[in-house]
Amino acid sequence: MIAIVDYGMGNLFSIYNAFLKVGGDPEIKRDPEFGGAEGIVIPGVGSFGRCTERLRRFQEPLEERITEGTPVLGICIGMQVMLDESEESPGARGFGWIPGRVVRLPESVTVPQMGWNSLEIKKGMELLDGISPGDMFYFVHSYHCIPYDQRVVAASTHYGVELAAVVAKDNIYGTQFHPEKSGPKGLRILENFVRMVRC
Repeated sequence: MIAIVDYGMGNLFSIYNAFLKVGGDPEIKRDPEFGGAEGIVIPGVGSFGRCTERLRRFQEPLEERITEGTPVLGICIGMQVMLDESEESPGARGFGWIPGRVVRLPESVTVPQMGWNSLEIKKGMELLDGISPGDMFYFVHSYHCIPYDQRVVAASTHYGVELAAVVAKDNIYGTQFHPEKSGPKGLRILENFVRMVRC
């Protein structure tokens, strides 16, 4: 079972249906209890401060499952909250699972970014199995992640600057783009996640 965290701000319908398509046996979790979950997904829509505030009650059980080795995937703001802080919400604390900060896209580009961008693969990994350099994914965001250790960046994209599109640290994964809105290639990433959690 893939647990999808419902903290009142995620696009649950599309991510739920996407996991159904790839055989993920998804279940929406409104309470901070993840018994039986093989993998956990933190979807994301909204601001960093509001998301971290609403997710705070899930923090302890999420961190327990991370310590146990359960794979966790953050999508868009669900990836950003894994870092320490964001310019979007000064003073708000992220979870710090991936040390780093979140900054606004440069003034030289249209903000928010809403559209398709290609990936540059930085390192091979199971989550990106079947994904090739140049494959296109759908982004909707105004801020982007800067991990302090750039070795966690598995794929990047260019939008005014080079920015982290996929991050991976141990059993923690994140995508800045929305795989559930990215057609067959996005579904391939979710299918890869399902396969990973069932190994």
